Amino acid sequence: MKRVLFLAALSGVLAGCGAENADKNSVVVMETSKGTIKIELFADKSPITVKNFLSYVDDKFYDGTIFHRVISDFMIQGGGFESGLKEKEKTKPSIKNESGNGVSNERGTIAMARTNDPDSATAQFFINVKDNRNLDAAQGRPGYAAFGKVIEGMDVVDKIKEVPTTTKQATVQGGRRAPFQNVPEDEVVIKSVRRAEK
Repeated sequence: MKRVLFLAALSGVLAGCGAENADKNSVVVMETSKGTIKIELFADKSPITVKNFLSYVDDKFYDGTIFHRVISDFMIQGGGFESGLKEKEKTKPSIKNESGNGVSNERGTIAMARTNDPDSATAQFFINVKDNRNLDAAQGRPGYAAFGKVIEGMDVVDKIKEVPTTTKQATVQGGRRAPFQNVPEDEVVIKSVRRAEK
């Protein structure tokens, strides 16, 4: 069965996140083929999600992956496929969904992608390019856990969201080939993701 990953995004401004809390938040630097994006991670709001994301960053898991799903009026998704649209395997165990953390899926926030199972997120993430509050948790409905926000390089995100896309064949679990929609015609590569120097 074809795995379809959906994205969850992060909120813009966090209520009660003063300068003292901001000092405690990690920042990561994402170098892409379209430019540099800096992202602040809200560990105080999403401790499980941030710890998981940073574990992939520290393992250099994202180096050489691509933004494999781009929808100009929704989000840009990456972290799961390498060049040639080959699924990157050997992910860590899935994590608990922290979508009830009070952080809304607003433009510029980052969230973990998942399947229809709320607690299925592993390595894939997406960045919201518009306010997607419909992805937030609501009564009786799990949402997508937003865990950080772009603080520099939103112009780069906007460059990525405008790239031409098409349908391509991806290599997924077990070496099967499956059609993927909204794939950039020319690859947008994540060269590296590193913790910013403090």
